[in-house]
Amino acid sequence: MGSFGMPELLVILFIVLLLFGAKKIPGLMRSLGMGIGEFKKGMSDDKPEGEGTPTEQESGKPGGSKPA
Repeated sequence: MGSFGMPELLVILFIVLLLFGAKKIPGLMRSLGMGIGEFKKGMSDDKPEGEGTPTEQESGKPGGSKPA
């Protein structure tokens, strides 16, 4: 019960097609992709300044953080 095979994916695709219709699916996928892109952008922008990897902070080597 861990993975989906081709028959299961086809059934799911058919149900989505019945629920939303063929005209709305491209718009739904576009908005889903934009939402994922915004989420990734927000996660990468969420790091505070001066935060580097632990090895860069411990060794004191430049390159991990920008001085303010």
